Order: sequence, then C-alpha cells, then structure tokens
Amino acid sequence: MADRLYVKNLNFCYGSFHALKNINVGFKDKTITALIGPSGCGKSTLLRCLNRMNDLIEGIKITGNIFLDEQDVLSKKTDLISLRKRVGMVFQRPNPFPLTIYENVSFGLEVHGVNNKAQIEHIVEKSLKDAWLWDDLKDKLSHPALSIPLDQQQRLCIARLLAVEPEVILMDEPCSSLDPISTMKIEELMFELKKKYSIVIVTHNMQQAARISQYSGFLLMGEMIEFDETSTIFTNPKNQKTQDYITGRFG
Repeated sequence: MADRLYVKNLNFCYGSFHALKNINVGFKDKTITALIGPSGCGKSTLLRCLNRMNDLIEGIKITGNIFLDEQDVLSKKTDLISLRKRVGMVFQRPNPFPLTIYENVSFGLEVHGVNNKAQIEHIVEKSLKDAWLWDDLKDKLSHPALSIPLDQQQRLCIARLLAVEPEVILMDEPCSSLDPISTMKIEELMFELKKKYSIVIVTHNMQQAARISQYSGFLLMGEMIEFDETSTIFTNPKNQKTQDYITGRFG
C-alpha cells in the first residue's frame, strides 16, 4: 500500500530548540496511524508540520520534505488554503465557530467557492450523517454550535472537515477533553472514517493507540525511535526505549 503522506529528513526548530530531528516516516492511505511518546517529545509538532499549522509560530526553522502524493507540502509554492482543505485537523478541544450548526458545516464550502444552495444543503446533510450527527441535530441546524455537548461539538468539527472532502485527517488528542462514553463514539467514528481517509492521531493514551491504530510511531526527544505496525510496537518492539515506554518505565 502506497504512502499518502511521506516525511523525509524533516528537522524542525523553535528558535534554538531542535524539536524534530531527521524524521523519516510514511502514512498510508485508509489507515489510522498513532503518534505516541511522552509530553514534549515532538508528536504534536510533527502532526502540525503535515499541514503547515506551525507556520503561524514566529521564529521557526524547518528543513526536509513532506510529500502529499507528489506535492512537496513545504514548498514555498504550496497554497496553504488548498493544503488545509486536503489535510484537515481536529484539535484537542472542540473548536466550533460561534455560528449555527448549519453554518459551521457550510463555512468551508463557501470559502472554497461553493454557492449553490441545494448543493450546500446536500453536503451539510451528508457530512453530518458521516459524522453520526444528523439524527441528533437535523432539527437543531439553526441552533448555536456552542450549545451542544462537547462530544457532539467534536464530531461537528469533524463534519466541518468532511464537507470539504479532505484526503488526510489529523487529530491532536481529539478525546482528551471527553468522557469515556464520548471517547468511544469518536473512536468508533474513526474506524468508519478510515475506510475513506488516511488518519494520523496524536494520543497519550496507550490503550487508545492499541485499540484504534494499524501503525504507530514512538517519538522521544524529537526523534522517531521506532515505527511499525501497532501490534508489533505493543507486543514485540525492536528498541529497548520503546519497550520501556510501552511498559510504563517512563513517560
């Protein structure tokens, strides 16, 4: 199976701090890949490199390549609006816009030039269905998005991404603010979404990584210590540092 995203010789610095060191890793299509490791190891920094969210931070320096199919994400010629349509992100805490539920899902469509009302309505309905929200929210589309429960807000943010038809979905600890039942709903949704999308998730929860991902990458102090199938990482890691982290000796 070909890599949808491929990171080659990636180095990233915040000022003088070398946050990512010579990262080489590929993310396959229609799979879930978990990035694991202790706090501060570079997981979220790597995730944010994949759609250039780190560009918003002053004083950064980045070298290497990130290929999305044949396109170098890090090229100065890359259109960031187009990139973030193809590679969308879900954050730790739900971040719906202070608009109605309907307007949250339709927002990206209008940004990208879709202005046919019937087409927008169809895509909004489909996106909410794909995020398992339609039955709950179909009679509340004019309600403020911030009025619904947190787990529905997080799935609404996912629906907002799905509306613009991304190719890759990045998730930065998407369940960290949710209770166990809400977490289960998000995980079940991720299983369904991986039939169509490449998903990369940062998680501190080892059990979650083991449950949902097909591949895992273990980062430590900015280095990719080990990358393999999740079953191998958790049962037969090749590196002692991975073994120590998985068994709770640090982190």
